[in-house]
Amino acid sequence: MYNFILIKKRNPIKCEGNVMETKIRQLGERIQSMKDKILTEEATKHSFVMPFLSALGYDVFDPTVIVPEFTSDIGTKKGEKVDYAVLRDGKPIMIIEVKNHTEKLDNHNNQLIRYFHVTDCKFSILTNGVEYRFFSDIEEKNKMDKSPFLVINLENIRDRDVKELTKFAKDVLDTDTILQMANAKKYHREIQSVFQSEIEQPSDEFVKFFARKITDKTMTAAVIDEFRTYIKKSFSEILSDIANDKIQAIQSNLSTSKHDIDFETTEQEEKQLPETTEEELDGFYIVRSIIGETVGFQNISFKDTINYFNILYQGKVTKWICRLYFNGKQKIIAFPDDKGTENKIPIESIDSIYNYRQELIESVLKRRDSK
Repeated sequence: MYNFILIKKRNPIKCEGNVMETKIRQLGERIQSMKDKILTEEATKHSFVMPFLSALGYDVFDPTVIVPEFTSDIGTKKGEKVDYAVLRDGKPIMIIEVKNHTEKLDNHNNQLIRYFHVTDCKFSILTNGVEYRFFSDIEEKNKMDKSPFLVINLENIRDRDVKELTKFAKDVLDTDTILQMANAKKYHREIQSVFQSEIEQPSDEFVKFFARKITDKTMTAAVIDEFRTYIKKSFSEILSDIANDKIQAIQSNLSTSKHDIDFETTEQEEKQLPETTEEELDGFYIVRSIIGETVGFQNISFKDTINYFNILYQGKVTKWICRLYFNGKQKIIAFPDDKGTENKIPIESIDSIYNYRQELIESVLKRRDSK
């Protein structure tokens, strides 16, 4: 853990939060605008894959970090190459095979499978620069799984995709954390596949499960076929209702937000609004990197005010973790004390926040455990 802190201190926000997300989303836009001009696999590597690795915080020009054309002897085959290897302490922890962005990735993982077997790496990526398929050895140790545990398309990047990619950032990559995520995602994907199959074409066993709860009829073939029709119709209506409820909720929230914005503008148009500075955001990312693994990164947010920058647990101002006073000549970090007031501590620089790791963890745990 202390090694982790030292690494973070050298480069505290390189791949955290909005910084990494911005780079990934910009790369997605670049892919859309440039892909018709990228004609070769080599061009795909330089224009799409290397910027992707760079967005995750890897120095693509440092041979102790990224090794292109990584070579190894595999069985009777000598000099087998994989496009990239990501190293840690001189050993590959992740290997990457790249195809031209015009190619489909199905049936292209044989070389990765061979490499995975003879290295100590835990992860491999098959990519065409647009789609990234992440593999591990969940099913059998040292044998790459046939199916990826994570698939991300940079042309259609989602918030949860960015969150998962953050786990692969150079300064925070933790094998155990990713393997836990990979194991959970594997079962999520398989459950979703079973559920989708049963919705589209309910099996006899699935039909019987529901039918026996609402009828005493003998489960003959005719009765099963009758209830199969009912079940397909019911699920179709349920999914339609859920979708409509989501749409209405979004529209309602948008309407409410607009009303709130208009109201605040009317009431406070003469008042000064807080301006969030880059230093305050840097401080937020440092705090979030320290305590995010303890209580979950998604539970750490901020709210800026005129006088101070508030870092919150679960978005609640009553559960503030610390406050940053960065607008004056003297930088200050403040913690809540037992009396409900704040304990202000002068600091020399933003990096000084790392000196208060224990105080930050204790503060967020108190917020988490409070009612």
